[in-house]
Amino acid sequence: MSALIRSKITALIVAILVAAVGSTTLAQDALLVPAGVEILTLDKAIELGLENNRSTKNARLEAAKSDDHLAATRTRLYPGFKLSGGVSKPLTTFDTTFEKGVFGTFPGTGPIPNEDTVITSSTKPNAAIVAQLSQPLSQLHRIKLQIKQQETASEISRAQLSTTEQTLVNEIKRAYYAILQSQGAAQAAEANIKLYRELDRVTGEYVIQQVALKTEHMDVQTRLAKAEYDVMTINNQLLAQKEQLNHLLGRDVRTEFAVSSGEETVLAVMRETDLVEARERALANRPEIREAKLRVDAAKLDKRIKKSEFIPDVSLTVNYATTFSYSNFVPRSLSAVGVSVEWEVFDWGRKKHEVADKERSVRQANNSLDDIQSQVLMEVNARFRAMQESRQMLKVAKLAQTQARANVQLVTYKYRLDAALLKDVLQAQTSLANSDYDYQKALLAFWTAKADFEKAIGENK
Repeated sequence: MSALIRSKITALIVAILVAAVGSTTLAQDALLVPAGVEILTLDKAIELGLENNRSTKNARLEAAKSDDHLAATRTRLYPGFKLSGGVSKPLTTFDTTFEKGVFGTFPGTGPIPNEDTVITSSTKPNAAIVAQLSQPLSQLHRIKLQIKQQETASEISRAQLSTTEQTLVNEIKRAYYAILQSQGAAQAAEANIKLYRELDRVTGEYVIQQVALKTEHMDVQTRLAKAEYDVMTINNQLLAQKEQLNHLLGRDVRTEFAVSSGEETVLAVMRETDLVEARERALANRPEIREAKLRVDAAKLDKRIKKSEFIPDVSLTVNYATTFSYSNFVPRSLSAVGVSVEWEVFDWGRKKHEVADKERSVRQANNSLDDIQSQVLMEVNARFRAMQESRQMLKVAKLAQTQARANVQLVTYKYRLDAALLKDVLQAQTSLANSDYDYQKALLAFWTAKADFEKAIGENK
């Protein structure tokens, strides 16, 4: 092989080497995206998701509904006003007989009435209206307990909203990091295709000049076809991942964007975290624990409300009634003020069993709280260990990547000295590409483990 041809091939191999080395940092460098395509940062994605995600919106509406229920329960403290009325037309008449002297006998006038008198009712339409004003008295204790119970229910709804938001943030981070990895892999694969196409063109010329073997040309063509398949697969996966992230953000799944990470770097370092402190933060911040504690309080209030039913219901009432188109004999209006008492004296032990049922509900709520706290601590421990393992794997992948890069340099140098074949250089470049991919996977695993750990300790972002 002439020195000129070898120098050309060597130059091409060096170009492959430079491109391969450069591909390791494609995911971290500024992205080259078409004009008009949105560059979506992780913070912006989280902000959009918390604002527009449909599940989060429903959870927020559920919390608002609980506030409405609370406001409605508070109105039970105030007097109740009821108004009832009716209009009727008698279809038949009836006779009322007043016997002679039924209203008494008086000097000078004699008996009233002075003879038996029959009065026939009218068939004209008539109406009556009854108004009642009732102020609860003894029930105020129970109503206040119900208000506290509804306040607890509102707090539970807000805790559930926090859980939904934390889960959403974790899903957005996972989806974002997956896109970041696929985006970097797609860029590296596109660069490989360009290099293999150029190598295919040059090798084809060398085959014609009979300075390269046809099998070497076929090897290059096979690698080119494999690289084109890899690009297609990665791009399809990237499109599906972007659709999923758009869905999480509550926007049109067809929205075009590219991801960018200015905070996460290749040399990702796990922050110094004290596991004991992380456990304490989780116990204090996790909405699941806060919700479980609130359910214990709600169960206790439910028991107190049930016990309050042993107290008689006493209300202050004011009643007023008026009639229309009745006989003048019937009073036009009536009014009265008084006290209304309602008390179920004997219930065959029903209330006693209902209180016992509420007591068991309190015990169940306490057991659930202990169980959730235990699960949270185990999750924090597991996520912490997973983050440690992923960080160590990231170091291993980085060392393997550095070794593969050095091996490419060494094989290329040997090729210049006729101590290595072209296929050895291609094999070394393939190993470097694989190590780059393994490093990207390790980086994604670390980012994901970090996101899961942040969720485990109750961080919102």
